[in-house]
Amino acid sequence: MSFSNLGLSDKVLAAVAATGYTTPTPIQEKAIPHVLARRDVLGIAQTGTGKTAAFVLPMLTLLEKGRARARMPRTLILEPTRELAAQVKENFDKYGAGQKLNVALLIGGVSFGDQDVKLMRGVDVLIATPGRLLDHTERGGLLLTGVELLVIDEADRMLDMGFIPDIERICKLVPFTRQTLFFTATMPSEIRRITETFLHNPEKVEVSKPASTAVTVTQSQVSVGREPHEKREVLRQLLREAKDLKNAIIFCNRKREVALLHRSLQKHGFGAAALHGDMDQSARMTALDQFRKGELPLLVASDVAARGLDIPEVSHVFNFDVPHHPDDYVHRIGRTGRAGRLGTAISIVSPSDQKSLLAIEKLIGQPIARTETNHIVSAEASPVPASDGEKASGDRKPRRERSRGGRNKSPRPEGSQRPEAVAAPQQPPSIGRVRPAAASREQFSEPGDHSHLPAFLLRPIRARG
Repeated sequence: MSFSNLGLSDKVLAAVAATGYTTPTPIQEKAIPHVLARRDVLGIAQTGTGKTAAFVLPMLTLLEKGRARARMPRTLILEPTRELAAQVKENFDKYGAGQKLNVALLIGGVSFGDQDVKLMRGVDVLIATPGRLLDHTERGGLLLTGVELLVIDEADRMLDMGFIPDIERICKLVPFTRQTLFFTATMPSEIRRITETFLHNPEKVEVSKPASTAVTVTQSQVSVGREPHEKREVLRQLLREAKDLKNAIIFCNRKREVALLHRSLQKHGFGAAALHGDMDQSARMTALDQFRKGELPLLVASDVAARGLDIPEVSHVFNFDVPHHPDDYVHRIGRTGRAGRLGTAISIVSPSDQKSLLAIEKLIGQPIARTETNHIVSAEASPVPASDGEKASGDRKPRRERSRGGRNKSPRPEGSQRPEAVAAPQQPPSIGRVRPAAASREQFSEPGDHSHLPAFLLRPIRARG
């Protein structure tokens, strides 16, 4: 089947042809006719199946008739993150180039004044994150009573981010007679409840079972020890040895870990960008642009990058941290193997991750293959045999031996630094922290053999007075 059989307008078909697409994906083929028929749609599809175009293309056809009014958008699209909202706007700009539609973006990190100006001009398509949208409605600068079509995208991500109460508030502000399109990759019980409440006799479009992974992605796991530096060392080795690695997204569970790993990779000569929720909007967009354009081949990210970001040619995904929620694993590895391409997903698994890994394997219905790596331990990872008076960089900092009154202090270890600052390939094994020489017992002892006594009992006593 071709796009011309779906009922799209000539302008939209021309825009699709200009992009080079000729055949719709399964989610597009099934959803577009129902959207054009003004039916509510419940779309269940794994990431990377083209579901954004499944609602953008029919919306462009429907919006050819009608006119927007000030502060009253005709259609509303809700996205969980700023990046996804900006990506949907890019789709409207690409496919709606031949139409004079006003498309506005309401996201955080942008001034309210600039957004108010766009709303005053009248908006055909309003793309927003829930928080910023409610801010505008509470300020009186936005009315949702003219919304004809509501799209709730990445609904399961909305649930994870705690946006469901906001979604319920927004659904009560739009007309009861609106058309609703609801897209999700998984169907937890809370999402099912929302669909039963706000969708009216929807057409269910399912192109893959919930929580399934793409067959184009080769999945594997690598076991490591408990120490963070071991995971970093194994990751660097995997990056160096990976076959056909064009670029990669490396996922961490915490924002702090994203920042630490980003600095570590840069220190070891890897070109990497960072992306997490605490970054301001301009920095986030810059990081994404650098990664998309290939200026930096690695993107270290939190789960803010796990849902819906359309970067078609990501060759590898690394789970530096195994996700706590099994659904997040499905979305993370969905960043690779998109649009029929082959992809590779590798998880670095420590002993504390075993419970989460079992939950993931249960959810996806298959075991994740174990692979072995010829892990070469560097000076960062573990100690090497040290000669007298030397200590490898991976050991703990030696405790100072102090005498009363502050005398006879052992020297401060030379070259001591945090383990991450030591780059093993550039440093000889003996460079690191130096163990202070042990104080001679004879220095403190009386004549005679007192070797059975501990050294602190043999130190001289200073009389007061």
